[in-house]
Amino acid sequence: MPDPAPASLDEPTAPAADLVAELTELGLSAGLDAVGVASADPFTGTRAEIERRRDLGLHGGMQFTFRNPERSTDPSRTLAGARSLVVGAMRIAAPRLADVGAGRARIAAYARHDHYADLRRALGVMADRLVSDSWKARVVADDNSLVDRAAAVRAGIGWYGRNGNVLLPGRGSWFVLGSVVTDAPLPPTDEAVPDGCGTCRRCIEHCPTDAIIESGVIDARRCLAWLVQAPGSIPVEFRRPMGGRIYGCDDCQEVCPVGRTERVGDGTVDPAADIEAAEVLTASDEDLLARFGRWYIAERDPRYLRRNALVVLGNTADHTTPGVVDLFDRYLRHPDPMLRAHAVWAAAEAGLDDLLPALGHDPDPEVRDELRRAVGSTRPGHAAAGGAVSEATP
Repeated sequence: MPDPAPASLDEPTAPAADLVAELTELGLSAGLDAVGVASADPFTGTRAEIERRRDLGLHGGMQFTFRNPERSTDPSRTLAGARSLVVGAMRIAAPRLADVGAGRARIAAYARHDHYADLRRALGVMADRLVSDSWKARVVADDNSLVDRAAAVRAGIGWYGRNGNVLLPGRGSWFVLGSVVTDAPLPPTDEAVPDGCGTCRRCIEHCPTDAIIESGVIDARRCLAWLVQAPGSIPVEFRRPMGGRIYGCDDCQEVCPVGRTERVGDGTVDPAADIEAAEVLTASDEDLLARFGRWYIAERDPRYLRRNALVVLGNTADHTTPGVVDLFDRYLRHPDPMLRAHAVWAAAEAGLDDLLPALGHDPDPEVRDELRRAVGSTRPGHAAAGGAVSEATP
């Protein structure tokens, strides 16, 4: 449900309009690609939609703005007396990459670098300018305190695409979004951006798990971008669709035609896009958090990165590569039953059924379930645990 038109601010004075122009120039000079201004009125329609999806279970346990929509849809909860939002978008590079290689794990474009740190710095330049005029200003980006996409749409930066992301005209959705919440009464951006998706349904049709259940509505219980962050085990039916992904999923953006021309300039290589799954499985907790601590990792526990890496190995590993068999064997004996269970699945997918322990001997029920599934349920062309070649089943 779209939010109703916000209440009008005081009639903007020439100095206020000049201030917006100055803020825009400062933001663009600091690295932002687009700047817009919106009222800080509550996002009542967005709140109703968040609560509707939460009631339907579509959040899949995700917290973020679902945790407290009363707060995340009301800018005054972030800054008392808030009157305006100065919204910024910063583009992230998105090279058109080849498929991930054997034993390697793909990181989504937005997570390869700390783009949000760059975004906060740019927003901070605008916030500092407001503070210099004795206005209050607070930067919010990638946290639970504000619905950043709704703010960007209200500020005339883009429109909601069918994949739920905000698309900028001619440029697509390869952007991170954030805002400066301020008590300054700034004139809002005049016009909303019209829907530019037309009849295109590529994102819906190419989602590997059919997670886009209607235009702009994502079922997080099926979305790989959430499943690789969620606690617990990866549901079996989504492990093969994960492919080589260890964090995030870009498929619904990759197939979007909006902004494709601009991506040509990003090239076809990104050294930060892939890591060796074996590196994740052999690194210490301290090393993993030092390297990937800016990511959302469930419970701040690196075991979930290892869980993802095991699924990647099951989908992409070449078992003739030195050390791969030893790595599987190590995790089949791991003290963490969740990791043992994923190792059973991954070993079976990789055709290493001879590594699987005897059926039913593991003390953990999840591991025993994985062992039972492994019998006769491996990838086509791989021998089942009993030795016969079996047809794959979900």
